[in-house]
Amino acid sequence: MTDTPLARWERHNGVVLAVASLVYLAGYAVRVLGQGLPGPVLDLCLAATLTAWAVFLVDYVVRLRLSGQRLPRFLRTHWLDTLVLLLPLLRPVRIVQAYEAVQRRQNEPRLALHARVIAYAGLSVTLLGFAGSLALYQQEHTTPGADIRTYGDAVWFTCTTLSTVGYGDLSPVTALGRLVAVGVMACGLALLGAVTGSFSSWLLQVFAREGEREGERPPGNSPRASEGKD
Repeated sequence: MTDTPLARWERHNGVVLAVASLVYLAGYAVRVLGQGLPGPVLDLCLAATLTAWAVFLVDYVVRLRLSGQRLPRFLRTHWLDTLVLLLPLLRPVRIVQAYEAVQRRQNEPRLALHARVIAYAGLSVTLLGFAGSLALYQQEHTTPGADIRTYGDAVWFTCTTLSTVGYGDLSPVTALGRLVAVGVMACGLALLGAVTGSFSSWLLQVFAREGEREGERPPGNSPRASEGKD
């Protein structure tokens, strides 16, 4: 596999993007849940959030330049990165790309690699649920007639939606709240699919290799059958 400048960039900027993602989420959380905090504190959180988003933008522009593609083609081939740039709260969904990389490795059942994807997906579900509950609470709690009045209500709705259970006891009433709910549904399906798909792929590879070791000869060609004929 060719070690291109784009591959080297993506390999070495993971820690920076991870830290920027946590800073963005923390700043957003404080601004949503800490409405009673002093103005300078909220302004500092806003500055941290914007700085983190600027890091995402720089990363996107650099990868666009290193890819050697024109913008229309880059948008088509990197649509998930574009979506994450516009909606940074969806950054945990990028774990799906790691799942696709695992699916391309069909040689041996590497448990460590598949387990890593499952662990990343579990962490991503947690972060996505936290981000989704914040967005829902921000949009819903001050709306007259809304079901989601507290942050606890937002967490409960997000958990039932991510797990695809959907009790229906709570539901958003605002347009943006419903849009967030649709995004949480889609992301929950994608991440849960990555977990189950990765685990199933590992099991199939294990069974295939076990079958190769046993040989799986036809009954007439087995050693016992040959001894009986003698």
